[in-house]
Formats: sequence, C-alpha cells, structure tokens
Amino acid sequence: MKIIKRIISWIYTLVVVIRHRLYDWGVFKSFSFDIPIVCIGNITVGGTGKTPTAEYILSSLAEHYTMAILSRGYGRVTKGYREVTVDDNYTDVGDEPLQMKLKFPDTVVVVSEDRVAGIERIRQEHPEVNLIVMDDGFQHRRVKAKVNIVIIDSTNPVDRDHMLPLGRLRDVRSRLLAAHIFIVTKCPDEMKPLEKRLWHNQLRKIAYQKVFFSNIEPLDIEPIYDFPDQEKPYYSQQAILVSGIGNPRPFARDAESRFTVVDKVFYADHHKFTADDLKALYAKLNDNPRAFILTTEKDAVRLRRARMPERMMRAMYYQPIAMRFVEGPERDDFVRSLIAEIEYKERDSAEK
Repeated sequence: MKIIKRIISWIYTLVVVIRHRLYDWGVFKSFSFDIPIVCIGNITVGGTGKTPTAEYILSSLAEHYTMAILSRGYGRVTKGYREVTVDDNYTDVGDEPLQMKLKFPDTVVVVSEDRVAGIERIRQEHPEVNLIVMDDGFQHRRVKAKVNIVIIDSTNPVDRDHMLPLGRLRDVRSRLLAAHIFIVTKCPDEMKPLEKRLWHNQLRKIAYQKVFFSNIEPLDIEPIYDFPDQEKPYYSQQAILVSGIGNPRPFARDAESRFTVVDKVFYADHHKFTADDLKALYAKLNDNPRAFILTTEKDAVRLRRARMPERMMRAMYYQPIAMRFVEGPERDDFVRSLIAEIEYKERDSAEK
C-alpha cells in the first residue's frame, strides 16, 4: 500500500510542478487587480488555522480598510457567485464563510469557485471595498495577490512532510518562496528563542519575508440555542465532545483540561450532520444525563438549524476560538507588517 501511495505521490507532484511551470512561463494567465488582495493559505491539507487568521485580519484592519472576504465555499451545494447573508444555510454557502458572516455581519462575504470572476463582481457591486481577503487561495495562481500569508502548523513541519497521498502536502515546498508573511500556528505559549530561530531559518528565504508565531485562544463557551433561563456548564462538568473539523486534537485537549469528558464523537472535516447522527448523539446524552454537548464553532454553524428535542438543544454548546500571537508585541508588529505589504509599491512594479 505504501508503494502505491508513493507512486501516486510522485505523479501528483509532477502534475503540480508542471502546472506551476505553465503559470511561470505565462501559458496559464495570472490576473492582477487595481485593489489589493490579501491571500491566506497553506501548502498542506487539514486544519492549520486559516479561518481564525482571516477573522483576526478583519478585526485588526477594520479601522484602516473596508474589506470583503472571498472564499470558494467548500462543500456548498450551490455554484457560481453568491453573497453570504446571516440568514443563509451553510449548505448553500459553506460553513466557514457563514461563520465569518455571523461574526462580522457588516462585512461583505462572497463565495465563488472562480476567484477572478468573484473579485471582478465585488469590484462592480461594492465599490466601497478597498481590500479583499481571499481565504484559502494560495494554490490558485489565477489571482496574483498583493500579499500572501501562509499558515504553517508547528506540529506538522513541512520540511518533514510528503506530497499527497503519502503525506499532507498539497503543494510543493518551493511555493513557500511566494509567501510574504508566515504565521506558525499552534505554538506553545512561551517559545524559546532557539525554536523561533529554527523556524526563521526554515521558512525565511527572501529578505522581505516575515515570520510570526501564534496559537489558538479558547474563549468562553456559548450556547448554540438561546434560552433565557439557560446556565453555562460549570468547571469539571461532564461533557460529550462532537466535532467535524480537520484537526480536533487541540479542541479535545482544551476541553479535557476544563471538563470531565465522558465521550467523543469525531467526524471528517466539514461533516454534514444527519438525522441519524443527531439521534445517536441524543442517545449518548440520555446515557449521560448530567453531561452537556460541546462542539466547535464551525460545527455550531452546521448545527444551528438542526431539528432536535428541546432537551438536546439546551445541552448544545460551542467553543469559540481566536488567534493570538505568543508574545504581545507581535500583534502590533504583524499589523504594521501587513499594512506595509499592502501599501508597498516598488516591489509590485519590480515583480511585473
């Protein structure tokens, strides 16, 4: 089986390399725009923290720019350009775009599998927008972004990984040369200077590239369904964990530090909860009458309109998260660096 995976990995690598060469040689066209595009992406599959990064940028740059979010809308049943509203169902727009719209209702959030057409239409319909944040678009080279922010999972270093399906890489490591800013996620609260230096040496190959270190901060848990008489679970209360995200380990680890976890139900990323799923989950709740159900913020978006008994609705909570830098000054450094890259002119003309 490993030999088969290795052969497929070689073929996949060859296809990716050829595709990049065709863009480099101008056979495939890349499009530039008269509005700065900030692209957030990675070169691996699985959860690295792109959505928390996009949300962090939306909150940090709100006083400087009028922004729009552009996403493919992974997993949606619709096609083409669609502007996300707070009343949408996640099946129509994707769970992550809907999550961002619910958090930032005044921000234009758009899904479009054709990123070029999506940007052009945002420009037509929202002339007030002067910055577009493109979520998960680093490997889509049809759009030439002004700033490429690449997310790296510190628990899965790319220099030790392999291309799909042998490993988790979906793009070649040489693409890291196109990054302007790296954010290394899931870092310990206190990183040793040597650890940071090693990451700098591994990632920073061009003088202007910046490297920042972050982790995910769990916020106070919130009910999915709002009942006026509802009380939040207390510390060490029994909990049933439910998730359908790329990497549930940090979510589970944090929950286990605060609650008594009596059961875990983990699905694949972007899982669509069925009636049978909810029925099985209700049975677990009946088996553990003192427990509550804790899920992730992304899963809460998929569960918020599900039909279930009131007792189960009252037991449903989710864990909001936020990205934070491991050292206080890095937040200001990141914002300054990002704005500097957005406003930078000389490199644009030099690269064209």
